[in-house]
Amino acid sequence: MKKVAILTGATGGLGKEFVKQIVNEDIDEVWAIARNEKKLSELKAQYGEKVVPVPLDLSELEGIRTVEVMLKEQAPCVKYLINNAGLAKMGKYSEFTPEEIDQTINVNCKAPVLMTQLCIPYMGEGSRILQISSASAFQPNPYINLYAASKAFERSYSRALNVELKGTGITSTAVCPSWVDTELLQKEINGKTVRFPGIVSAERVVRQAIRDAKRGKDMSVCSLYVKCQHVNVKILPQKWVMKLWMAGLDKYLKEN
Repeated sequence: MKKVAILTGATGGLGKEFVKQIVNEDIDEVWAIARNEKKLSELKAQYGEKVVPVPLDLSELEGIRTVEVMLKEQAPCVKYLINNAGLAKMGKYSEFTPEEIDQTINVNCKAPVLMTQLCIPYMGEGSRILQISSASAFQPNPYINLYAASKAFERSYSRALNVELKGTGITSTAVCPSWVDTELLQKEINGKTVRFPGIVSAERVVRQAIRDAKRGKDMSVCSLYVKCQHVNVKILPQKWVMKLWMAGLDKYLKEN
């Protein structure tokens, strides 16, 4: 039986790093899912014949149905499902259009659940689900409130699912990095260079995530900075945590 890894958001910073590392695993194909066909072709050219480009839009149910058809037709063993696709926009609530809100919730919340439901019947002993959440899932974060809330949903869903999967040999791991050094980070706001405390490389996040998934952990945290953050939000009242967040954010929100 063919063994596959299914990866969403394959052409982004973390996604490309997952492809780079996962092609070395004991699998036959990496189904690389993203919207940009050109970038998917470049990914295949860079990482080889194991990479199977799957161009589709996860914000639309029709796109997810494409994966359902592929699974039914090929009936592979899904060794990895990595739900990495996500949308993040920083801004005040009033700056979001209804379309942006709808698309963010579809990609960050609905798509990971639907993809997981589709893939579990094709999984078995040793199969791993990785839900790429965020350290933003630990507490409410003003000005990325929709993103943080969606990642809290994904983390909660993943950890609860891991309990339900006990005894199946399948595990679900919520991957919760803080700032990751990729081209997707907004490096400047109102003319001011943004500092990212605790920033780590995509390579480090992915290496730790795969290791923790293999160990059956229900959450992957790759740095001391995030571990301390996780402890702090358990100890401090959330109002204090949000004040600390805003203290770091205020200088970027104020225009020159």
